[in-house]
Amino acid sequence: MRMLFATTAGTGHFGPMVPVARACVEAGHEVRVAAPESFANHVARAGLEHVPFDDVPQEVMGPVFARLPSLTPEEANATVVRDVFGRLDAQAAWPRVQELVDAWAPDVVLREPCEFGSLAAAVRSGVPHVEMAIGLGSLQQWAGQALVDPLGELDGVTGLDQGSCAAAMSSAPVLSQVPPSLDVPDHVPGASDVAVEDVPTVTRYRDGAARSGSGKVPSGWGDPDLPLVYVTFGSVTAGFDALSSVFRLALDALADLPVRVFLTTGHAGDPETLRPWPDNAHVERWWPQDDVMPLASAVVGHGGFGTMMSALVAGVPQVLVPLFAFDQEVNARRIEEVGAGLRLGGRHEAMPELAGALTRVLGDTAIRSRAAALADEIATLPAASEIVAPIERIVTSGLGG
Repeated sequence: MRMLFATTAGTGHFGPMVPVARACVEAGHEVRVAAPESFANHVARAGLEHVPFDDVPQEVMGPVFARLPSLTPEEANATVVRDVFGRLDAQAAWPRVQELVDAWAPDVVLREPCEFGSLAAAVRSGVPHVEMAIGLGSLQQWAGQALVDPLGELDGVTGLDQGSCAAAMSSAPVLSQVPPSLDVPDHVPGASDVAVEDVPTVTRYRDGAARSGSGKVPSGWGDPDLPLVYVTFGSVTAGFDALSSVFRLALDALADLPVRVFLTTGHAGDPETLRPWPDNAHVERWWPQDDVMPLASAVVGHGGFGTMMSALVAGVPQVLVPLFAFDQEVNARRIEEVGAGLRLGGRHEAMPELAGALTRVLGDTAIRSRAAALADEIATLPAASEIVAPIERIVTSGLGG
């Protein structure tokens, strides 16, 4: 079969797709990844074939992202979902994705929930499509409310009947790495009307390779006998002037604790601007999370889905500080609700509380046990290789078309 995966330019969006895409390749299927031209290196690093579509011009996208730090998390998330993913990204992506679908004739489209150009192309061409979750199911239901108008515009741009993209999105089969006990529908602030029966049934899987690594971090710094704390605020935070101070604030907050701090800035940041580093810290622009997690005693992050799930797979407790998007707030609240970590509110202004929260997470047996229990639950899920057969059945049965 020909399988087209589609993603926006976000490592946290693409990451959950990679093990499934590789499993499909290993099963003998032809796999291509439709993604923005700017994301080519990420697809190449995953060992997959990239088919590019257009990025939104920076002069159009830049002002939208520049507004986010000044908004509440709810307003920021609605802006990203509605204006970035639903409108700008979707309309930029669709023409070349449609050309690919017409020329290559994939048997199925597997898209992450924020990539809508491929959704329109699949609907127009009658190709079965699958949604690959990058968050909690309840959040996706909430996001659907913000997408009504932009998806209606996409219908018009692509020549579909009004309501076609929204209906296709809500009825698509879903694949998710979120374990059942974490994925409940009633914890989204402002979304009390989302009922259990409205959340789609999902097929769950795990990245079979994520828990197998022995771990590796740079050498020659800190006391190797102290707990390793991995600090990351995602791939784009360093690009926000109003939030970029969070890296220095985090280093300063943890400088006197008896821990080793390994901080990554993301590609938008420069580790050299954070010098002098505290004696207990080392900073890199990027490092594979699967190498860090087996060694980490705790994670400090912003609640992004990719890092949250990587920590959960490894059974590592978390201290989460949501920064600029509502999904980060939802993820952080849920981790605290289930007892696998702590949430700090207030964005970068919460940094004075970080040392106390981290000390509690490192010393609280109940938090560490709950994180380990979630890792055990995830380990019982089918490996990504076992998800290939359900995808094949979707194609042969016509579901998702």
